[in-house]
Formats: sequence, C-alpha cells, structure tokens
Amino acid sequence: MIRKTLLATLVLAAINGCTVGPDYQGAPDLAENTLAAGRLAHDARAVPSAPPVAQWWHGLADTQLDALVEQAFAHSPTLAEAEARLRQSRAGLASERAAGRPKLTANATMLRMRSPDTSQFTGGEGGGGGGRGPLSLYLADFDASWEVDLFGGTRRAIEAADASAAASAAQLADAQVQLAAEVVQAYVDLRDRQQRLALVEASSELETQVLDLTRQRRSQGVASELQLEQVITQADTTRAQRLPLQAQIVESLDQLAMLCGQEPGELDAQLQAPVALPTVPAQVPLADPAAMLKARPDIRAAERQLASANAQIGEKTADWFPKLSLLGDLGFSAADPGHLARKGNATWLVVPRLTWNALDFGRVKASVEGAEAGRDLALAQYRGTVLDALRDADSALARYGHQRENVLLLRGIQASAERAAELTRQRYRAGTASTLDWLDAERTRFDAQQNRVTGDAQLLKDFAALHKSLGLGWGA
Repeated sequence: MIRKTLLATLVLAAINGCTVGPDYQGAPDLAENTLAAGRLAHDARAVPSAPPVAQWWHGLADTQLDALVEQAFAHSPTLAEAEARLRQSRAGLASERAAGRPKLTANATMLRMRSPDTSQFTGGEGGGGGGRGPLSLYLADFDASWEVDLFGGTRRAIEAADASAAASAAQLADAQVQLAAEVVQAYVDLRDRQQRLALVEASSELETQVLDLTRQRRSQGVASELQLEQVITQADTTRAQRLPLQAQIVESLDQLAMLCGQEPGELDAQLQAPVALPTVPAQVPLADPAAMLKARPDIRAAERQLASANAQIGEKTADWFPKLSLLGDLGFSAADPGHLARKGNATWLVVPRLTWNALDFGRVKASVEGAEAGRDLALAQYRGTVLDALRDADSALARYGHQRENVLLLRGIQASAERAAELTRQRYRAGTASTLDWLDAERTRFDAQQNRVTGDAQLLKDFAALHKSLGLGWGA
C-alpha cells in the first residue's frame, strides 16, 4: 500500500508541471521615437553619465539641503506608508508560497471518565453494578494534507504575488523620487522668498532715505508736493511687498517640516537665516533618457502590476479543472502515556480526494473574464504611465533648456540696470538728474534683481523636475 501511494505521488509530481493560463510575454516596448533624446543631444552642457540611482541633489553643493533630503527619507510619513505596503505585499507572497506546501497539524488529548452506577437497574445489593472507577485514555494524532497543484493555480498565485511585491518595491522607489524633488523645490522656494524679502528691505531702506530727503527739500520749497507724493507712493508700494513674502516664508518652512516628518515650526531655527540659492552645476550628468525612463520607478511598478494581472488569469483558469488533495492521519491511543508509541496502539489513514466543480452556473467563467479584464486594465494603465512619463521627460528637458537661456538674459538685464542706477546716482549727486530719475533707476534695478532671483529659483526647480521626470533619486 505504501509503495502504491509513493508511486501515485511521483506520478502527480510529474503531472504537476502543467500550468494553465497565458504566460507573461513582457510589457510593450517604449515608444523610442517619441523620446526627448534629441533635445538632450543638442545640449552641450548635458553629458552622459551617472547611474540611475544617483543622488542628484548633491550636485547643488548645499549641505543643508542634503541634510533635509536625508531627514525626509528617514522620517517622511509618505515613505513609511510605502514601506508598510511593501512589507505587506512581501508577507502576502510568503503566504502564497506556504499555501503550496503540505500542512501538518498535531493534536494531543487526555480523556478521564467514570462509568455510571447501574446497580439500581440490576436489583439487589449483590448485583455488582456499582460502577467502575475513573478511566484514563491518552490520544496523539497527526494530520497531514496537501493540495496537489495539478494545473498550476497555486504557481500562478505565487507568480501574481511576486509581481505585486515587486510593484510595491517600485512604488516605494517612486515615492523616494517624488519626495526628493519636492524637498529640493520647497527648499528653493524658501531661499528664493528670503532673498526677495532681503531685496525688498534694502530697497525700502533706500526709498525711506530718499523720502526723508524729499521732505527736507519740500520744506525748503525746492521739491513740489507732487514729487513728495510720488516718493511716498513708491516707498509704500515697496513696503507692501514685505508682508506677503513673510507669509510665504512661513508657508515654505511649514512645507519643509511636513516633508521631513516634523511638526510646523520645528525647522524654523535651522532655516530662518537667509542663505543664497544653490548653484546649478555647469554640466548636468544624465545618461541615455530612454534607458532612464525604462528604469523609472512608476513605469516599473505599472509593468509589474501588468505581470501580476496576467498571472491572475491562470490562477482563475485553474478552477475549471479538478483539484486533488492528499489527506493523511496517524494516531496513537493508550490508557498509559508511556504505551502510546507501541505499534499495536497506532492507526493510520491515507485518503486521496478529487473534487471538481462540474456545474457552477458560470462562476469560474465570470472570474476568468474578470481577470482578463483586469489584465486589459493594467495594460491600459501601463501605456498611460509610459505616455505620461514620455511627456513629462520631454517637457522637463525643454523647460530646463529654455529657462537656462532665460537666466542668462535676466542676469544681463540686471547688470545693465545696476550700471544705469549707478550712473543716475552719480548724475543726481552732480545735480543733473532729479530725485524721481534716481528713484526710477533704483526701481528698475530692484525689479531686475527680483526677476533674476526668481529666474535662478525657477531654473533650480526645473533642474529638480528634470531629474524627477527621469525617475532619479531613489535608493536601494
């Protein structure tokens, strides 16, 4: 009997190689012709290098920014949530793998009983039916079961869970990419607003001096009432820009605290002092955009979700076919626990069980069709993710290139405005230019400085968006 059982098991193991459902053929190829590699090829300052996991923000050479990104990676609730999902999906994979293995349970029982007193039914005192003393019975039982994966339903379930776990890992990487870019952009916003506030305060101080001078000249009858009102208007207009900027600085500080997993206000002491904006490196180290996009975490996550959905079709298709389970039981019973292991006290049972849903009124058919629809949905989502990534990368490359040219123009405008302001100041001191001429030149210089700072900040944010669009910034 044991030999027959072993032979049957070996035959089933040979049959076990059959797996129903469509094999995964991989995701469709990326649309290579639509990549923005052509923009990068004409960019003399973009050089092919850097691995796809490069911590690109180190290229900005700002140690305080580096520390903020590391703090965000360590304490961000968004990353903690993604990490928890990854652990959850890996636990699901381990559960599916365990489901394909045999199960063994052990039971131990002790029974103690006393037979009832039957003397009242046998009559007389000498009937001998006074009952028996307490009896003890010891039982040990081992149950084993194994569902043979005849048609690969369990293997497809493991395949689907494995792909889902890989998708969760890619989603964690994508969360790191998003977080790094958001921290850099929020930090740039903070430094931009602090620099523009410093410019407003410097301009306001100068205009206050001009206002005092104009009032003195008005009291001496040299300046007119109209000139005085014009100077007052300009000074008040400049001061009015302070309050919105101060509110925006608080908003930036709170945004950075939230990204770093801190409460509002906890980073104020660390970041309150104004610091110059980081400088974009002269060359942007980028590898082939097509290769980077293939490694972009959200694309990898969508591809793994497609693989998981494809495997679920086979998992549901296996329900069409019979299921074979092997059940076994080995038990021991004795009145004395020391006698449990004796051969004569043992009982065993082996039961092969075959089940088949011959009539289910279309339940399996509906589940297979639902899985196929899920696969089609995952395929459409994958294509949408790829197209969105292509558009994102193309736009980011274009924005960065044009903004860099714009910054060069803004710096030239600022240099011209500063020279014009200095010449007007010299003419004013020489008496050949009026106060309003001086104020107008200073206003032009102030506007040029503000525009240059805003342009530099936008270039930095475009720099971050470029790396984000190529999926850079995730770690192991």
